Amino acid sequence: MRTLTRLSKVPDAAPAKAHNAAPTRAPHARAHESAVKHVTGRAAYIDDLKVAADCLHVALALSPIAHGRLTRLDLDRVRALPGVIDAVGFHDVPGETDIGPVFPGDPIFVDDEISYAGQVLFALAAESHRAAREAVKAALDAGVVEIDEQPARLDAPAAAERGEFVRPPHVQQRGDWEAALAAAPLVVEGKQFVGGQEHFYLEGQACLVMPTEDEGVVVHTSNQHPSETQKLVAEVLGIPFHAVTVEVRRMGGGFGGKETQASPCACIAALISRRTGRAARLRLSRGDDMHVTGKRHPFHNRYRLGVDEYGVIQGGEITLIGDCGYSPDLSDAIVDRAMFHADNAYSLGAARVTGQRARTHTASNTAFRGFGGPQGMMAIEAAMDDIARRVDEDPLTVRKRNLYREGRDVTHYGQTVEQVGLLHELIERLEASSNYWARRRSITEFNAKNPIIRKGLALTPVKFGISFTAKHLNQAGALVHVYTDGSVQINHGGTEMGQGLHTKICQVVARELALDMEAVRITATRTDKVPNTSPTAASSGADLNGMAARDACLTLKVRLFDFAAEHYEIDREAMRLEAGHLVAGDSESERRIPWGELVQTAYLGRVSLSEKGFYATPLIHYDRGTGQGRPFYYFAFGAAVAEVSVDTLTGEYQVDRVDILHDVGDSLNPAIDLGQVEGGFIQGMGWLTSEELKWNEAGRLISDGPATYKIPTYGDLPPIFNVELMEGHPNSMASIYRSKAVGEPPFMLGISVWSALRDALASLADYREAPRLDTPATPERVLLAAEALRARHSAWPPTFGDP
Repeated sequence: MRTLTRLSKVPDAAPAKAHNAAPTRAPHARAHESAVKHVTGRAAYIDDLKVAADCLHVALALSPIAHGRLTRLDLDRVRALPGVIDAVGFHDVPGETDIGPVFPGDPIFVDDEISYAGQVLFALAAESHRAAREAVKAALDAGVVEIDEQPARLDAPAAAERGEFVRPPHVQQRGDWEAALAAAPLVVEGKQFVGGQEHFYLEGQACLVMPTEDEGVVVHTSNQHPSETQKLVAEVLGIPFHAVTVEVRRMGGGFGGKETQASPCACIAALISRRTGRAARLRLSRGDDMHVTGKRHPFHNRYRLGVDEYGVIQGGEITLIGDCGYSPDLSDAIVDRAMFHADNAYSLGAARVTGQRARTHTASNTAFRGFGGPQGMMAIEAAMDDIARRVDEDPLTVRKRNLYREGRDVTHYGQTVEQVGLLHELIERLEASSNYWARRRSITEFNAKNPIIRKGLALTPVKFGISFTAKHLNQAGALVHVYTDGSVQINHGGTEMGQGLHTKICQVVARELALDMEAVRITATRTDKVPNTSPTAASSGADLNGMAARDACLTLKVRLFDFAAEHYEIDREAMRLEAGHLVAGDSESERRIPWGELVQTAYLGRVSLSEKGFYATPLIHYDRGTGQGRPFYYFAFGAAVAEVSVDTLTGEYQVDRVDILHDVGDSLNPAIDLGQVEGGFIQGMGWLTSEELKWNEAGRLISDGPATYKIPTYGDLPPIFNVELMEGHPNSMASIYRSKAVGEPPFMLGISVWSALRDALASLADYREAPRLDTPATPERVLLAAEALRARHSAWPPTFGDP
């Protein structure tokens, strides 16, 4: 295994370039920094960390009912059970008992009211994982818990009608939408249910907590928001924040499920660790994980839009009801983002968008890739298909007529959409490269001849806003150390969940210091290195942390250049870093000083070789009172064409071909970005097709494992899958090297598959009606939609001629 010392020799050995060579740029298509470790099994996750022999294992006792009251809990009997070292409940917490991440409402344990099936009643610790789980079962079987069960309320629209909200409703409005609706030649309206989604990360919720010699703890956790976990653990233990150190090297997937909902496990394990003075490990089984944690918010959407005879929206209203579960969690911001994206890439004209946050007796729903944006987009994409059938046009034609353009480039919340020319060019290029119109003619002919198998085709765009909608989260810090052998270490506030963030940050540092990537090493995210960090979410990880790392490097460069100018007596103005050298002057007067020599000399000259960097996103603002502002620094665009085949007798279908063109500005790493686009699309497709969450009438989740919850597999990949990054269009805003975020925007490309299914079904009505197709569009739902269309529009069964 190569050591850091050996890696550090690279800068001195870098070959000299020609005198007129351009400034060094780090190679773009670099492999993931942990790729070899991933495929060889050397990448350490939480359950791989070695601990002392006396480490305790923690298990959770979960409520079996969705709503009721805890009338008795006898923890003394639990502690007396064989093998149990300790047990804790609500009244054993020395500090804060409410661990709501933004708003109160999330008790660490049940005290009185039970709000969902899977809520934590108590926790216990034993000498092994198996012993802890068996002790929980024995405790519950022994009757240490008594519960008064009450009816569970699971209907989000009904909750909204009763005014049962986790947070108040919010409205965004621009123009006189009622007048626009009244004056429109046509009114298109509809309803849809958009199902939730389980995160189904490969590594479940897990943490390892070790007590320190004072009152503190060190928390190793699979976690997207270490600083928030630091805060909550400290508050639960009743100790200062500085007594808690949270470390995250990597996660086995996150997707938003570890932004807020990793903290409860850490708080419980920390409580056990401090009480016993021993390390405590907590990891949830897949079933427990799915019962305890929240999902993507299901949404109930309604739309009523006025359009002209060409299908162009004049105005209207959209109402989005998010099923938030029992507590606020991040639902305020999630429903806000759904509202921000209720237009997707289209001008709504004079419009009102209303967001409601309904309370139900389910786990508190939380962040998931897209953060409400996908659910908001679904309403307008459904409307586009509906409008197309009403005006007898191809859905792509209607979509293109409604795209933001000059003169209609302001959103319903008051932000001007920049780069609208790029949006149009991207769609036109994909339209041509995918042979959309030739395939449309071929599919129409095919459907006319085939009564059973029907094909569908759809091109859907994506316009996704990049920034946290909570303004204060748009900041990041980084810490860069240069060691005397020339090697560089970088630490930043972002977390690595497999998306390649650490790789991109290493590339930024290597590019700024003109070093090979092997000279730069990244370390685990730690709250004692870079404090007060924002979550790795909102697709902003590379934008924020990349700029913070660059800021530190720029300051270091200035310091080294100033020293070199004085020490070597060379021209300060003509200085640059290039291919592992400090280069001064040009032509015959050029002087090249190896990076390692420069660093060593600067150290001997008592020059600091360490620097912190900081970045805060400029320009963004939003006034919730008026529902107007600029919540996003920029927009990322994309589009996908999906072709499907549907067996209208069974509802079964397959995705035959997908073509994607996605905008990432000037990509930091095309290889990683392509992987994000492909993975995001497949995950979005799964959300809309196969991933169905089911609760029984009592409110207990029954799709709680891979046997009953179906994520896409390799066999679900379209046999033709063309993915391309849009080139030649750098970000119009000053992002890191004019790149664009790529974490969340590709997820919504999966909407093209759902729209293509509606297109195939519409052929059963001679394209006069787009059927309602709630999601996930399982074969059962597709079959019901097909039968409903046939009942209204066709003679069935068909008559066949002689063979």
